[in-house]
Amino acid sequence: MCVICGCSDDAVVTITNAGSGAGAKTGNGGRDPGHSHSHAHGDGHDHGHDHEHLHEHGHPHDHDHAPGDTHSHAAAAPRRHGVTVSLEQSVMAKNDAAAALNRRWLEARGILALNLVSAPGSGKTTLLERTLTDLKAELGLAVIEGDQETLNDAERIRATGCPAVQINTGAGCHLDADMVAGGLESLAPANGSVVMIENVGNLVCPALFDLGEKARVAVLSVTEGDDKPLKYPYMFRSSQLMLLNKIDLLPHVRFSVERCIEHARRVNPAILVMAVSATTGEGMASWYDWLRAHAAASRQMARLLA
Repeated sequence: MCVICGCSDDAVVTITNAGSGAGAKTGNGGRDPGHSHSHAHGDGHDHGHDHEHLHEHGHPHDHDHAPGDTHSHAAAAPRRHGVTVSLEQSVMAKNDAAAALNRRWLEARGILALNLVSAPGSGKTTLLERTLTDLKAELGLAVIEGDQETLNDAERIRATGCPAVQINTGAGCHLDADMVAGGLESLAPANGSVVMIENVGNLVCPALFDLGEKARVAVLSVTEGDDKPLKYPYMFRSSQLMLLNKIDLLPHVRFSVERCIEHARRVNPAILVMAVSATTGEGMASWYDWLRAHAAASRQMARLLA
């Protein structure tokens, strides 16, 4: 199990290209099957090759282990506070290092990557479908879909005419940077394009894991309750934009837009809020303008780095 959130990290992770149908099954987020990362409260690492290997995209990805460090902890062993904290730091350090590699790879190619997060049922996939349909002729758009099981969402995305890769996390409740690296390798996005990463529906654990994205976009629907930002403050504190979705349903639910925005800005004064309806299209123009501006900024940054 993942020491951070308790989700099972030894389940098989599947990365499937929705266009070709080709899928790779691993227990390590899309890596070489000989390189297994099992986080069973011990951050175990079973390697079938040398420790210094190429991260997808040609980046060196080093793993330094102290002599004799086998990373083996019996599941029934007592979890002492000091040991748990050390393991959490180790897990997050490895994820952050992989995220930094993803970020450098994306920035060098002028690719804007966004991490879309929400609770289940927020309308995130529907919002993506409408965005892709409306902007596919203008922006190079591609999607990495994260779900525990099924190819349903990737097939919905592919029906818009945009490429999609599905990452099935098994029992895992979030994407991590290694999984996204594998997804990017399979997706092979074009330089200057936009990659939407639709995270697993969960307002807790995805907030902890940097994927290498440029920005985190939280999607909250009016059917969920206007106190969600207060209940899940870390997610909204770590997001740059909140899309308040399904506003066409406001006449039918008890929800205060003003109170929700107040709650969001109480935990994150800098968060930008846009009220939208993926069904009717209301408010979507502002979201599209935001996307255009950030995509242009990413392409400009790549030119400066070249």
